[in-house]
Amino acid sequence: MRPKKPPALTFQHHLPLQSPPPHGLATMTAAPLLSLTDAATVAVALPPSRAPTRARTQATPRFPGAVSLRCRRTRPLTAAAATGGSPSSAAFHGECYVVGDNIDTDQIIPAEHLTLVPSKPDEYRKLGSFAFVGLPTAAYPIPFVVPGEESSRYAVIIGGANFGCGSSREHAPVALGAAGARAVVAEGYARIFFRNSVATGEVYPLELADSGASKECKTGDVVTVDLDSSVLINHTSGKQYKLKPIGDAGPVIEAGGIFAYARKTGMIASKSA
Repeated sequence: MRPKKPPALTFQHHLPLQSPPPHGLATMTAAPLLSLTDAATVAVALPPSRAPTRARTQATPRFPGAVSLRCRRTRPLTAAAATGGSPSSAAFHGECYVVGDNIDTDQIIPAEHLTLVPSKPDEYRKLGSFAFVGLPTAAYPIPFVVPGEESSRYAVIIGGANFGCGSSREHAPVALGAAGARAVVAEGYARIFFRNSVATGEVYPLELADSGASKECKTGDVVTVDLDSSVLINHTSGKQYKLKPIGDAGPVIEAGGIFAYARKTGMIASKSA
């Protein structure tokens, strides 16, 4: 006797069978279109989302041996502080160093020197000795820092448009400040260089209200930068140039950078607390 066949299994479904999507992707259905009025209603009903915040932990260095720059100033804020007088940043006086347009950060401090750590006094000084070493000698035969020296004779840097363009590196304003520069006066800045100058407190990034200074001033001219009057005075030529006010960035730079300013104003706890 032949064994009986088991009854055939049948499946009932209400939706037509579909072949599985490729690569295991889930089947997606189109969402209904919303009018502008409906979309606005939904947006109001949704809870506000938090904007992503940058991690406060130390970032991974971009170059071997490099660290996040939280600079420790190893030189006085002003000449008055060096001589024991009352510190004031109202004016800077000395010889100027003149550069042209589009001076990038690789000309200010080449990438091979970014392993120097500004928080170490000896490396901070060495960083200053490399300031502007990337400038082409054909266009700039006079060096900003004499080879073998660690500091520059030029207290003020005068530049053209788009000063500090190129890659973002905090070492750029730090190198200028470590060399002894107190202010950069330019027709315009790359935004990241301006912010790094304020954050590190190394140099005042001052912007000219009118163009012409970088063409009319010469390296070695004796100048005065008056912050209170917002003016650049060239004593060699007798000309004056109006500056845009530094505004709220001034007290941050005077304090020595964003972290020093935050401690000074009580925004964060001081190191001694």
